[in-house]
Amino acid sequence: MIRRRLPADSGQAFPIYIMVVGGLLFLAFAYLAVGQAAANRNGAQTAADAAALAAAQERRDQLSGAWVEHLLEPEKWHEIFDGMAEGLTPACWRAEQLAANNDATVLNCSADGLLGHTVEVQTNKTVGDSIVPGTETKRSRATATAVIEPRCSFQLLGTDEDADVEHELPTLNCEGGFDWELDPETPKDSLPKPEDLFDVHLAD
Repeated sequence: MIRRRLPADSGQAFPIYIMVVGGLLFLAFAYLAVGQAAANRNGAQTAADAAALAAAQERRDQLSGAWVEHLLEPEKWHEIFDGMAEGLTPACWRAEQLAANNDATVLNCSADGLLGHTVEVQTNKTVGDSIVPGTETKRSRATATAVIEPRCSFQLLGTDEDADVEHELPTLNCEGGFDWELDPETPKDSLPKPEDLFDVHLAD
C-alpha cells in the first residue's frame, strides 16, 4: 500500500528548522561577543606593554644622561648603572602618553625597584553591545612591568704609583663584544648611546 505524505508533516518540520537556525544565530552572536571581549583585552595588554616600556625607556635615558654628566667621575658609575643618580625625575608621564596613543588610560604607574616600572591601564573603549548583559559599559584592564638591565661592566682603575691614571677612564665592556675605550677628550656624540648602556624589556 502506498502511503501518502500528509501536508501536516512538512508543517511540523518548519518549527524545528526555525529552532535550529535560531540556535545557530545565538552561537554566532555568542562567538562574536567572545571575540569582542578578547580584542578589547588584547588592546589593553598592548597599551600596558607600550606604557611600561615607555616609562622604563625614559628612566634609561635619564640614567644615560647622568652617566655622561659624570663621565669624569667613574667612582659614581656603579651607582648610576644600579639605577641611582641625582636629579632623576618621574618617568610615568611617558607611560601616560603611550597609553593615550593606544586609546587607554593609566590607572596606576609606579617604580618597580630602581630599574623598572609597573603600569596598569584601562581601555577607553568598552567591549560594546552584545548578547552578554553588561558588556556595553565594560572596559578591559591590563598590567605590565618593564625592567632596565645594564649592558656594560667595567673595572675601576687602581692606584699605581708608576702609572698616571689620574686622567684615564675605565673601559666599558658591553654585551655583544663591544668595548668602549674612553678618555676625557671623547666627543659626546661618540659616547655610547642609552641603548648601548642599558637594555629595556618587558619582565617575564
